[in-house]
Amino acid sequence: MDAIYKIIEILKSFLVELGDLSYFAGRFFKETFKRPFEFREFIRQCFYIGNRSLLLVSITGFIIGLVFTLQSRPTLLDFGAVSWMPRMVSISIIREIGPIITALICAGRIGSGIGAELGSMRVTEQIDAMEVSGTNPLKYLVVTRILATTFMIPILVIFGDAIAIFGSAMVENVKGSVSYLLYFNQVFDTLEFGDLIPATIKTFFFGFAIGLVGCYKGYNCSKGTAGVGLAANSAVVFTSVLLFIIDFIAVFVTNIFYNL
Repeated sequence: MDAIYKIIEILKSFLVELGDLSYFAGRFFKETFKRPFEFREFIRQCFYIGNRSLLLVSITGFIIGLVFTLQSRPTLLDFGAVSWMPRMVSISIIREIGPIITALICAGRIGSGIGAELGSMRVTEQIDAMEVSGTNPLKYLVVTRILATTFMIPILVIFGDAIAIFGSAMVENVKGSVSYLLYFNQVFDTLEFGDLIPATIKTFFFGFAIGLVGCYKGYNCSKGTAGVGLAANSAVVFTSVLLFIIDFIAVFVTNIFYNL
């Protein structure tokens, strides 16, 4: 019985957290369309999120392409289907592996950073000072960061996918003496808009979730230095769970459209 009560309490706290997050998202949408628009801060956040995450995403994508090809190649060789490697790798990376892995990496890199930054501002009463001085902290701090993650995560995912496919092509060029031109011709012959569009659309939701949870955890951070660490840590955990939920919904909806 104790285990059941614990599960119920965990589920209850998760639903309460989800409700508070939904209310916070409503405030975000309300403030987004109000003037003045903090365009300069939005551009600064886009540069901060995109530029500083580019190297990590590139390394991650390259390693994904290398490892995925090296692990899959022996199995395809046993079945005499190694010529299908470009098709298999491109579809797997574009549809699923690239978006979700890149989003998880960005959740750890960007989500925790936003949570810690806003959390420290809350603890040191900088957000309270902005409210007293007449500046809308929700619009200046939260709206710009959520919009920046929403628009930059898809770009990072596309870049990471390209690097991953290049890593796979490099393995095939070394192991199987397949030219880069032949490899990428097979990749582009395989990919269709039905693969690219759903995978790209869901990355906007990934970026929105990363920015929303990071801002929510940091903006509502509890007092004390321990609260900053807790906000950064819980932002990563909650975002990761939310990303898997969004990914499941996206795949489910996409399969419905494929079967129509």
